[in-house]
Formats: sequence, C-alpha cells, structure tokens
Amino acid sequence: MRDGIALAMRGLPALALVTEAFWPQGDFVAESFGMPEIPRLKLPHPVAGTGVANMTELSEALVSDMLRALTQ
Repeated sequence: MRDGIALAMRGLPALALVTEAFWPQGDFVAESFGMPEIPRLKLPHPVAGTGVANMTELSEALVSDMLRALTQ
C-alpha cells in the first residue's frame, strides 16, 4: 500500500496488490494517507510461497484487471 501511495502522490500510475488477509489493513493505510481511492486489487491469501506455477496463473488471470485499474 505505502509504495503504491508514494507513487500515486508523485503523479505516477499506481496499483496496490493486496491479499484478502491484509485488505482491512490496506483500507486503514489508504485512509490514513488521505488516499482511500487508490486503486487496489484483492488477491487470494497466501500468494507468497505457493509456487511459480500458481503465481504465474494468478498473474495471468489478473493482468487485464491490473491494466484496467491503471488506466482509469
């Protein structure tokens, strides 16, 4: 969240990828930085440690959502 907010504050396209377990924390961070509208995508939890094949499948499934979020 903080990296995405830092980029957005510099006027760069930003998108935070947040797993469902950390979504409420993402809400808090976005609100506390005054950027509750920062684009985010919710990922299943966990992602890390689930293997390259799973991460590849997940990223391929989300790429169109990521591009859409970055261009709105």
